[in-house]
Amino acid sequence: MRNLGQLRYRRLIYDLLLLAFVVGEVLAADYLPADNNLVNCGGPDEEVDGRQWTTDKGSKFLLAGAKSSTYETDNYKSSVPRIPYMTARVFQSEFTYSIPVAAGRKFVRLHFYPASYGGLNATKAIFSVSCGPYTLLKNFSAAQTAEALNYDFIIKEYSINVPSTMLNITFTPASNVPNSYAFVNGIEAVSHPDIYSTDAKLVGLSNQFPVDNSTALENVYRLNVGGNAISPSSDTGLYRSWYDDMLYIFGAASGVSQTAGPKMTIAYPTDMPTYVAPVNIYKTARTMGPNQDVNSKYNLTWVFTVDSGFSYLVRLHFCEVSEYITKLNQRVFEIFLNNKTADPGADVVGWTKTNGVPIYKDYVVIVPSGPPQQDLWLALHPDLKAVSNYYDAILNGVEIFKINVTDGILAGTNPIPAPKQDRIDPSPKRSSSGSGDSNKTGVIGGSIGGSIAAVLLVGLLVCFLARRRQRKEPKASDGPSGWLPLSLYGNSHSSGSAKTTTTGSYASSLPSNLCRHFSFAEIKAATKNFDDALILGVGGFGKVYKGEIDGGTTMLQESAEESGKGFVRMDIEEGTLDKGKKDPDSSAGLDGNVTDSRSSGMSMSIGGRSLASEDSDGLTPSAVFSQIMNPKGR
Repeated sequence: MRNLGQLRYRRLIYDLLLLAFVVGEVLAADYLPADNNLVNCGGPDEEVDGRQWTTDKGSKFLLAGAKSSTYETDNYKSSVPRIPYMTARVFQSEFTYSIPVAAGRKFVRLHFYPASYGGLNATKAIFSVSCGPYTLLKNFSAAQTAEALNYDFIIKEYSINVPSTMLNITFTPASNVPNSYAFVNGIEAVSHPDIYSTDAKLVGLSNQFPVDNSTALENVYRLNVGGNAISPSSDTGLYRSWYDDMLYIFGAASGVSQTAGPKMTIAYPTDMPTYVAPVNIYKTARTMGPNQDVNSKYNLTWVFTVDSGFSYLVRLHFCEVSEYITKLNQRVFEIFLNNKTADPGADVVGWTKTNGVPIYKDYVVIVPSGPPQQDLWLALHPDLKAVSNYYDAILNGVEIFKINVTDGILAGTNPIPAPKQDRIDPSPKRSSSGSGDSNKTGVIGGSIGGSIAAVLLVGLLVCFLARRRQRKEPKASDGPSGWLPLSLYGNSHSSGSAKTTTTGSYASSLPSNLCRHFSFAEIKAATKNFDDALILGVGGFGKVYKGEIDGGTTMLQESAEESGKGFVRMDIEEGTLDKGKKDPDSSAGLDGNVTDSRSSGMSMSIGGRSLASEDSDGLTPSAVFSQIMNPKGR
């Protein structure tokens, strides 16, 4: 009897383990959407990355009698995916797609490639898009949006609850624009589980903000913080795109990327299905770095440009990936959204009870009316009052959704492209006509001009050599160094689209008196011999110091010795270089591409011969820095 009891006990344990395994496998499986409609507008049936795109030619999606045309693009770029962007359906009057679906939440994704179709002017494609009671786009210009954001193509993603068995998407050309038309390259209507319904904390207020089936959402940002981009085919069956967060980090202090070790297993809690976010979101993170003194003096900050006059659902994904942090109060930090405290004492292990367990937190931020676009700031800072083991912060992922207003509108205004500046052609202009006499005059004039130029060149060379003999290393008290002009084409702005990255160059619009040459002695004196107490942060090119030169606050960045490069190029965008502006909450940003919607470009470089043989600091004696008067930051 005793043996029989032991067998039954073992069988019970086996069944429980098997049940747990089966439940775990079900939770870990990718989501299988009941509706997975991919419409290749104007194109053929085709499978791409294991997904079947269906043509809309003669399909059940088009209403009978509706007028439209299909075209291949007249100027297709090789960097753009062929499906669904090679073809488009064009409408010169109101047109509706009717897609049969089951009731429930749907991802509606609209694909646009702004190009010429059938000889039509791409700038005339101005239209509105509605889906049921929601206005998704209003007077939308794909061409203007792509130019402003430097994208090759555009994907608009929405989460909409469909109460019936038919999803209607209506395109309407702008009535106030002559010869306007609408177009679309591809449409996705994909079921997704109800993972966004929440009673989110309303930042700055004590009450909560309900997100339910009456709420429509537009995804505006989805980032894998500290990790690489994740393609739709690598998502959890929901075909979402997750992007790298580096483009959105503000300032030089970008923290460090951290990855879970090989011995750590990411274990989703039982109440959180794995399709909420892929496991790679939780395997990587961005932290502030190992220097606790530095961490206590700066915020790890991201900046996102959003439309004014809307509320935004901000979902932050967390997972403690450090094997050394397993208990409460070891890493506690504050979360700020738009300079308001969203969470005063975030403790990931305090939420999850151990490391390696994912969790997410939802917040709603109200962006007031004002200019068409504003910046939404996300900042993390160690909670110094908690007296935790590590003065640090951690973040694994970010999702930001625009929430519809009461009348169902999600549409914002088109972004404004940056003003274009004409390139300066250094080549001399030639006359289009002339005679033999004028040619002779040109030869004589050229000879005289060349002789004068040669004399001037020799004179300048003599002056230069004489000055060089008398030149000595100036002391810190010798007064301001000379101002250097900025490079005209010194700024490259990269902005990624869904599967491509395009780069544009813009001329600097800053006056030349905002770039200043500092001697090594001045730099050393300003930073008190590179005192660690003056460190503001650590960037990809070295430490950022707070110093004082000529009675003004200055940020100086030390060239990283590990790079082994004699010349390091940094592009900066800082929106508050105008003298006279002040902000008490300022922080330095001196490296990377920091995007600010109010910004103007500036170029900075560090270079010169190594000082290792002349000075024990091993820094570069000829360094070009930018002095930022009254810097503004978050």
